[in-house]
Amino acid sequence: MTEIAISTEQRFKKIQNYLDRMPSLSTTVTKVLEICNQPNTSPNDLNRVISLDPVLTGQVLKLINSAYYALPNQITSLTRAIIMLGINTVKNLALSTAVLGNFGKEENFRCLSMDAFWTHSICVGVTAKAIATERNVPITEREEYFVGGLLHDLGKIPLNNRFPEEFEQALELAKIEEGPLNRAESVIMGFDHGLVGKVIAEKWQLSQAIREVLAYHHDPGNASEECRDLVSTVSLANLYANIYDYGSAGDFYQETPTIYRVLEIVGLQWQDISELQEKVSVEIDKAQIFLQVSREG
Repeated sequence: MTEIAISTEQRFKKIQNYLDRMPSLSTTVTKVLEICNQPNTSPNDLNRVISLDPVLTGQVLKLINSAYYALPNQITSLTRAIIMLGINTVKNLALSTAVLGNFGKEENFRCLSMDAFWTHSICVGVTAKAIATERNVPITEREEYFVGGLLHDLGKIPLNNRFPEEFEQALELAKIEEGPLNRAESVIMGFDHGLVGKVIAEKWQLSQAIREVLAYHHDPGNASEECRDLVSTVSLANLYANIYDYGSAGDFYQETPTIYRVLEIVGLQWQDISELQEKVSVEIDKAQIFLQVSREG
């Protein structure tokens, strides 16, 4: 075995050990995800689980009464809040709460700015959902585009936390080559944040679609046929966030062939995406409250 292979293996083992110590999803969140994945789930089914968790109950009510929804009257009934938010939104709130509980703290960010990272992530989520809306994706599926965008770069957090020196080298190499960060990560460390993200998604038993978003958002052609639309849309939203400088997760250079390849998969022109800019800016401001509510878990 070569020295590089040993080094790569040791690094990946260190990442796996870090992820093994990471808490699993709470019983409540696991049950919420399980219920929401059943075809005939009702708001009452969710109410029975969420009502046993005071924190999540408070978050659901805080979200429905926030500026994000701008309702004229305060909602105090959990069941009504679930009905108005929709099952997918409640599911994604529960999931986002779990994610931010593990990764939403300043100490996890050694080479990246936490605020810039989450601003970028929110932009990708909002943009992915806007693109899905533009393409008439069914309303019930659009929240998955948001959460896929919000979580797509999760794998960068353990990498920059456990290997700050190597991650800094990868950031520098990407700047020198004017290329994507994931390629520089592979050169320096032997694997990239996509692989780490996939391991996180598998540990938490997230949906296959979200697993593939985390793994393949830089190369949606590798996604399975049933998940390719979601992965490609998040990939395009990620390019949009990087080009228009909404926050930063360390990617500063976009390769033109990649942009055209993803546009072709999604079936849109760049003009279609750039015309969403005003709408996306407004929705980013609104979505900050989603992140704030999730962080308070």
